[in-house]
Amino acid sequence: MQFKEEGEILLRKLLAAFRGSLCPILCVGENLEERESGRTDSVLDVQLAETLLQIPAQEASRTVLAYEPVWAIGTGRTATPDQVEQAHRHIRSRIAGTHGEATAAAIRILYGGSVHPGNARALLERSGIDGALVGGSSLRADDFVAIARLAAGLAEA
Repeated sequence: MQFKEEGEILLRKLLAAFRGSLCPILCVGENLEERESGRTDSVLDVQLAETLLQIPAQEASRTVLAYEPVWAIGTGRTATPDQVEQAHRHIRSRIAGTHGEATAAAIRILYGGSVHPGNARALLERSGIDGALVGGSSLRADDFVAIARLAAGLAEA
């Protein structure tokens, strides 16, 4: 949330990405206060309603979503696998409610909150977590290679 972009500007960027034949990655997620007050689902609902749910299902299905709880970005804190799985399930349910089950199934939803070699397996093994958006660990070659090898091995299994 460095630029604190919301709603209309993000929707315009999504539409521009599609016009330019790009595959956008839309990041959604709550801050720590929203998480602790039990508002994660409602925050995700607003973020999705202002962006992804405003575009046609065909474009939506080509979008990659990343659930990135703001409180976990670059902090070393990570949502638990249960928290991530629940958020991904909620996101997919909201998409299905607006764009249908086929679109919801087609959208890849990644987790992107301080993924590192120590937690990648526990996250990537969970249902509905389609991959990881790796930030800081991508800057350390050994860490990134370890995550990539783990993900490749899970995909083959």
